Amino acid sequence: MAKNPITSPLADADRDAVGAILQATLVDLVDLSLIGKQAHWNVIGKNFRSVHLQLDELVVIARNAADQVAERAAALGVTPNGTAKTIAASSGVAEIETGWLKEEQVVTSITTSLGSLIARMRTRIEESDKHDLVSQDLLIGITQDLEQAHWMWQAQSA
Repeated sequence: MAKNPITSPLADADRDAVGAILQATLVDLVDLSLIGKQAHWNVIGKNFRSVHLQLDELVVIARNAADQVAERAAALGVTPNGTAKTIAASSGVAEIETGWLKEEQVVTSITTSLGSLIARMRTRIEESDKHDLVSQDLLIGITQDLEQAHWMWQAQSA
């Protein structure tokens, strides 16, 4: 492997700590986007269309956030890893069932997944405070978007 061509504005220990936080976030966001698409293709029921479209919105949020996180890691001299093998081995996002899914199942599953991801994101926000406020700011913005999505998914079950 070649020497790292990207220098970091952070001390090595801070770069490594933030790199781990960003990598964990990247994995979760990529997996969320994949789960969102899996549900998008398989949702059925009387509210199919609205859930189908809402899943596309969630996928866009997750993909855009994943790209921002990966690019932040790269800017700090940390190589992001979004390979399928890495996602499968280390994502904290719960799997969604395969096959046809009633919209109620999808709403419950996505709401639960977002809730647990938000909890992990809030922990990462606290951890990044010690190492890099710029990365922390990125995580805060992503968490805000995830919390808004979570609210909208929860509202469907209210």
